[in-house]
Amino acid sequence: MKRTVVVAAVAGLGLTGLAATSAQAASPSAGTAGGFNPAAAQWHACPADFVQTVHDYYDALYPVSKIVQCAELSVPMDYSKPNGKKITIQLTKTPHTGSGPAKGDIVVNPGGPGGGGALFGPRVFAQNSAPMREAYNVIGFDPRGVGMSVPALTCDPNYTNAPRPDYGTGDRKSVSTWLKLSKGYAEACGKADTTGLLNHVKTIDSVNDMESIRKALGNDKLDYYGASYGTYLGSAYATVYPKRVDKMVLDGNVGPSDVWYDANLNQDVAFDKNIEYYFGWIAKYDSVYHLGSTQRQVHDFFYGLRNKLKSNPAYATFDGQEYAVGPDELTDVLLNAGYRRSQAIWHGYAAGLAAYKTGDTSTFVGTFGSPTSGGADDNGYVMYAATECTDVQWPLSWKKWQRDNDRVNRKHPFMTWSNAWFNAPCLFWPAKAGKPVNIGHTRDLPNNILMFQSTADAATPYAGALELHRRLKGSRLVVQDGDRTHCIVHRGSAQVDAYFDAYFLRGERPAARTVHVPQLGDPKPPSTATARTLSGTGSLKAAQLKSDVIR
Repeated sequence: MKRTVVVAAVAGLGLTGLAATSAQAASPSAGTAGGFNPAAAQWHACPADFVQTVHDYYDALYPVSKIVQCAELSVPMDYSKPNGKKITIQLTKTPHTGSGPAKGDIVVNPGGPGGGGALFGPRVFAQNSAPMREAYNVIGFDPRGVGMSVPALTCDPNYTNAPRPDYGTGDRKSVSTWLKLSKGYAEACGKADTTGLLNHVKTIDSVNDMESIRKALGNDKLDYYGASYGTYLGSAYATVYPKRVDKMVLDGNVGPSDVWYDANLNQDVAFDKNIEYYFGWIAKYDSVYHLGSTQRQVHDFFYGLRNKLKSNPAYATFDGQEYAVGPDELTDVLLNAGYRRSQAIWHGYAAGLAAYKTGDTSTFVGTFGSPTSGGADDNGYVMYAATECTDVQWPLSWKKWQRDNDRVNRKHPFMTWSNAWFNAPCLFWPAKAGKPVNIGHTRDLPNNILMFQSTADAATPYAGALELHRRLKGSRLVVQDGDRTHCIVHRGSAQVDAYFDAYFLRGERPAARTVHVPQLGDPKPPSTATARTLSGTGSLKAAQLKSDVIR
């Protein structure tokens, strides 16, 4: 799960974001989409700007912009009132390239919650192997309230303007400042919601939407690939509509017991470990970056820089827009290095840090900066909060938040307080919380689910994947040992992708409940990366690097 929709603006996990209460709740009654029959999906040409975005992002992999189609699906805002107010879910279809009928429609979800899936469909299709493209249509969808779905909520676009107040370390000043900001944001969301949607964006609502999508596609059963939060959505669907599952792949798995407050704290520990490992990688290449020859020296450089930026943010102007980097922006963007090991991300951020040390402010701000004015699209953040704040009741005692975050921050300070403030609007959220689906608690649970997980995944830690694996009886788990990448399908491992293909193309799964594949190993700096060339990395903008990490 990730918060990368607002990652440069408000520390982030969403397409990777988590947070949670550990109490187990009983499952809600069976999904109510069974009583609603949507119209068949009517596919048509997508809007020109959407097609252009698909072209810019994915056509280098496969020319998906030439074939992607769109459809709008009308569903009840409240499934208990199927004849009541309707909302629209945006669908995309990237059709198979083979002759004859498709083998099926794979519905995909990228996580978040709040992640837009209309674009994720073409991405998955473009990343699929040629045999998979020949066999399957891929169906993406923007969940209710997200992206091109209608209505799509925004609350306060200026909430992310840089530099934002320092996240702090749980001190009285930062707590007072951020509690006020968090309350104000939650109140703004309440005012922005003129339709009552915030009361109907729980995971169970999206589960029912997926059932409506299955019906609109005219399929007896659902084929599904979910990443990050998409694993929670998929496993909830399998629990509520167990007889409607055909093939289901879950990649980067949410631990059901942690939904959502405890998962937030677990992430803090895991991301801190991954970032410290990254500091060690930078130290290994001190001849390139000159930030320190030991992990501790790089650690000290980073925390010293973060402290300096509190009172002296860095500014630069690009194309007439001013950008800034304070301690928050630096933390939020560097967080992406904890999501995935890739040369572009790891070298790009290390080069950005090195640029600051050499006085190259332009490259530093170009790597880590956010706009100082003009606002940003906060839709993904709104819908992240809208789902997580209402899936389950969060603790309402600030003393508990303070105590828990202080405890974690003492040993794992990288993102503990940024993550706390990312989720703090849940203390004041203007919609009632429900009870989460009791994942796996159903008589007819499908026993053919295939799961993928790396052992050092920080966004969805390994312990949660093992818990989900136990709950999904009969599931198989492919583990990439030692890897620090969140979601591992289509991430460079031929063995991982071979398991993915064998499952969808031939219905084959590993015989053993758990199988292990080796990690890919750390990237190396580009062969041309030297101390003399670092000042030329300003073109590696943060937005480009973030687009590489988004699941």
